[in-house]
Formats: sequence, C-alpha cells, structure tokens
Amino acid sequence: MEQNKIRNVAIIAHVDHGKTTLVDELFKHSGMFRDNQHVAERMMDSMDLERERGITITAKNGSYEYKDFWINIIDTPGHADFGGQVERVLRMADGALLLVDAQEGPMPQTYFVLKKALENHLPVIVVINKIDKPAARCDWVVDQVFDLFVKLNAPDDVLDFPVVYASAKEGYALKEHGDPVENGGNMNVISEVIVSHIPAPAGSKDASLQMQVGTIDYSPYLGRLGIGKVVNGTMSINQPIVVARRDGSIKPVRITKIYRFSCDEKIPTETATTGEIVAVAGMEDVTVGVTFTDADDPRPLPLIDIDPPTISMNFIPNDSPFAGKEGKYVTSRHLEARLQKEILADVALQVEPLTEGVGYRVSGRGELHLSILIEKMRREGFELQVTRPQVIIKEKDGKVLEPYEELTVDVDEQYQGPVIEKLGKLRGQMEEMNTQNGMVRLKFKIPTRGLLGYRSEFMTDTKGMGLMSYVFAEYGPWAGEIKNRINGVLLVKEPCTAVAYALFNLQDRGKLFVSPGDPLYQGQIVGECSRPADLVVNPAKGKKLTNMRASGSDEAVILTPPAEMTLEDCIAYINDDELVEVTPKSIRLRKKTGVRIRG
Repeated sequence: MEQNKIRNVAIIAHVDHGKTTLVDELFKHSGMFRDNQHVAERMMDSMDLERERGITITAKNGSYEYKDFWINIIDTPGHADFGGQVERVLRMADGALLLVDAQEGPMPQTYFVLKKALENHLPVIVVINKIDKPAARCDWVVDQVFDLFVKLNAPDDVLDFPVVYASAKEGYALKEHGDPVENGGNMNVISEVIVSHIPAPAGSKDASLQMQVGTIDYSPYLGRLGIGKVVNGTMSINQPIVVARRDGSIKPVRITKIYRFSCDEKIPTETATTGEIVAVAGMEDVTVGVTFTDADDPRPLPLIDIDPPTISMNFIPNDSPFAGKEGKYVTSRHLEARLQKEILADVALQVEPLTEGVGYRVSGRGELHLSILIEKMRREGFELQVTRPQVIIKEKDGKVLEPYEELTVDVDEQYQGPVIEKLGKLRGQMEEMNTQNGMVRLKFKIPTRGLLGYRSEFMTDTKGMGLMSYVFAEYGPWAGEIKNRINGVLLVKEPCTAVAYALFNLQDRGKLFVSPGDPLYQGQIVGECSRPADLVVNPAKGKKLTNMRASGSDEAVILTPPAEMTLEDCIAYINDDELVEVTPKSIRLRKKTGVRIRG
C-alpha cells in the first residue's frame, strides 16, 4: 500500500451526534458491500451493551476505499466518562472529523474532544450533521464552533477549517447548506474533503520499526491483539522484534499474525508498512501504550498521557446470605483477576487493594465508566458488592480540593425553575443562560459530588424532556456538605419471602422495590421510607385467618408496581452505610454487614 494514498481519520463528537451512523454511511457509499448484502445498523457498535444503550463505549477501527485512496476510520466514544479512549486513539490519526449536531451545536464533550485533537496538532474537518432536523440552525452552529476553536487557542491554519453539511441518517453530504441533493445523495463530499485536507501519514519505511498500541482487541484463537499505527519501518509475520513496556523494560516477541481493517472486519496480511493501522498478535500480555520496535535498534515512543480519574468505588466480594447462588465467580481472587485484565485494556481505570477489609478500590472517570464495567462483569457470571461512589480528593497548599464538572442543561422554559433550584442546592453555580424557541440552555459549574445520583431527579423534574451532559472542568475548593438522600429506607427484619398482603400494607410507608414471591434476607433494602429515618419491616406478614366472614371488610389486595431501578439508579441511590449487591440475575440493595438492624 502506497504511503501517500493512506488517510487516517478519527471521528470525534459529543454523545449521540451521529458518529457511528456516519461511519455506516461512509462504508455503504464506498461500494464495499454487495447490493443484496445485509448490513447491520451501527455496525461499529459491536458490543451488546453499546447496541442496548445506543452509545459507543470502546473505540473501533474500520476502513474503506475511495477512488485509489485507503481511508482508515477510528470511531471514538462520545461520552465524557470514556474520554480515556479518545486520548489514546488520537495518536493513530493524522486528522479528525468533528461532528456537531445542527440543532444542539457544540456541547461539553465537543469541547473536550476538540481540545485533545488540537493538543495532538491534528487538522480538523467540521461536519454539521443532522441538517434534516426541522430546528436545524447551521449558520449559528458554525459560528459557535468557530468561537470554540478560538477559545481553545487554535492556530490560524486550523481556524480556516473546511465545513461539510450532512445528514448521516438520510445518507447525503453537501459542500454548502442549501445545495440540492442529487440522485438521492451520497457521502462522497466527506471522502473528497478527507483526501484533500488531511495529510498522508508521516514516517519512513527505511527507519527502525515503531508501532504504539492504542487499543486492545481479543480473538478466541489468538488471544490479545494490539491495534496501532505503524509510525516508522515495516513489520511482517514471524519477524523477531521487541516490546518496550510501560515500565521501561524490553521483552523479545515474534509476530504471529497481522490484520488490516476492511470495513469493520479484519483481513490477514503478510506485511504492514509505515502509516497503516493494523492489529498484531504475538504478545500474550500486550497492554495499551507499549511500543513494538526493532530488536537491534529499539526506539520506544513516548507514553500516552491520560487525565486522572475523578471517582472511585469499592468492589467487594459478595458476602450476603444469597452469595454464590446465581453467579459463577464469587471469590476475591476471581475479582482481582478480572480487574487486572480490565486495566490492561483501559488505562483510564486504576485498581488498588483496600487497606481495611477484603476488596479493591476502583477509580474511573465517572459513574457510567464504572457502572459499564460492573455490568460487563455481571454478564460474565461475577457476583460482587459495590459501595457508593466517592470523589477523589486532593490537597494543595493545605487546602482540600475536589473535582468540578462543566454541566450543560437543555430544558423547556416551564421546567427551568425546579432545575435551577435543585442545582443550586447541589452547589452548582450558573455561568450562562440562553433562550431560543421555548428551550433554555443553562451552563453550570458544579462539584462532581453534586451530580452523583442527580440524573434520575432531573428526568423527573423535566418530565423526561430534558438533556444534560457534563465534562470534567478542573479541581476547585471543597464546596461543603451536599445531601445525597433525605428519606430513609425500609429494611427486612428477618429472612423471608415477600407476601402480597404484607407489601400492600407497607405501601403507605414508602415506595417499594420488591415484588411478591421475592426471597429476602435480613438487612436487605425493600423500599424507600416516606420519612427521614430507616424503618424495619416484615414483608412476610400474612393475613390472620378466621372462620368469620363479613361483607366489605376484606379489601382486594391491589399492589402498585415496584420501582424498577437500573444498576446506575441503585449506585446513585445508596448512602455510605449501604451496598449494591450485583449478581448475573439480580441487583439488590442492602445495609453493610455490621450495621445494626433495630426492630
């Protein structure tokens, strides 16, 4: 493959601005599929969790041909909690496509990913996506994007960025907004701009081999695969090379397989040259950031800088009375092995053993970052317990500092009052407020602690019509006490099975989380109390039986359906003296062992 015919492009954007859909359309319009071939929607979102939630969680690689050019595409996550993925895959790219929603404009994550692209000195192409929306405002969005470039001190040559207008959903792209869509439209305009605006990869085929691993893939036959760009030199199968590890040590290895990407598939190849993005097999414990280099002249590339985590949780082996009934992997040894495996692929995650008690302190970028890990583990058969998330505190010059987020909220005008009031109580400071077409955009600076568990309240206050997104801003002064939950909980008095009659009588005491027939144990949380104090209850109390009958005295047992809480809801709900018990089949709330149950 000729080096000057290769283009390596990262697609970066805020969550749900259409990155993965755009990649689908680029592949389809490149002519790499047969007319009768079934092509899955959002083909790059290969993980089941990604398809269920409609978000990209891990960065993916793909490629397509345009004329005689080979364009490698790197699809990146859009959520701030997975920013560690964006930071490391940008090393593979020689340019970036920045997608911005034609109605929403730049959002917090747009700021974050653009900042990372500019730090890597990448030329940027701006794609205004979703121009088919009735409320699209393309000129305003372009102005906002330009202001964002200026705010990030972009150099003059980058400020002169090309703009493409597209509707990935409808499958067309235009050079100018308002141009006619010809013959149903295609995406060739984007491919043309990529070829003309993004440079071919630098480097020399004759230099010593250098390839840094940016992401990790797994093959059931070959084990772990390191994916990265060949920065210099050439590599081939069975070539003896060395791996420069993150700790500075060097280990000899032999390349067993090399794969090139074609669409979303891996195609085996004998050699890979400078500028190509490939997957390489041959090293069992390959990790992100290591460099494959020549044995005779080892030249490691500089390590990738990753922003530090802001939130931590304790992962503890399950010690509830139901431990081992539903899961395959229960012990702390299993837990340690799984977490060590995860940090090999996710460098934004940190794991350390607890100093008091059995378990591990796991630190990450946010609630979603950690909850996705827990969800993956429970689907693999793990049982564990997790504590309430805690922000990671720092000390500087004798002052306590905590992480702050930049929060952007889009709500209908009629709901702005409750949102502003709640965020004020959570120590949020409003920095900006804009109104357009009955919608209000509010920008806050708020402690990360204040956002823990706030999303469900926000959706209730805005009747499910609001949008909120945030990105890490900085460490700032400790904001003082922030109350998590005002109400107490309903606790089970002794091991039992829930009975409909008892739950019917408990409905007046609070909101229930369990259904009739659910097995329960002492200390398990079965509902939220309507008062601030915890209340010990007996959900197995049946009706007293007599041989007397009286018309009207026997009420029909009508139960309100229990509150269905997701894993994220449960993690956000608990207090410091409570745990979430996670198994492959169930998610339960409980008090910590040793907390006295009075009843």
